[in-house]
Amino acid sequence: MKKFKMIDEDFVCENCGNKVSKLLYSARDHCPFCLYSKHLDINPGDRSNSCQGMMTPIGIEKFKDTYKIIYKCERCNQIHKNIMANDDNFDVIISLSKVN
Repeated sequence: MKKFKMIDEDFVCENCGNKVSKLLYSARDHCPFCLYSKHLDINPGDRSNSCQGMMTPIGIEKFKDTYKIIYKCERCNQIHKNIMANDDNFDVIISLSKVN
């Protein structure tokens, strides 16, 4: 079972340069503007992954009443999925749906 460490913090997106605010209802794990993430964790929130590569959004999949964003790490090629946030750019979500 994975251990979850709640870390919800502001950051500047290394892909698009936008300032990203805390999510406030869960841990923020990707940029809501461009949807890029960073390969920081082994277990959610632990910040112990040495890869530190950029996670490119490559698709989406339906998950319960929302979607998961599918990522591929630019450095190690690992595939990872994160649940979309309420403030994610839905135009980018739609464009990812055309990839699948």
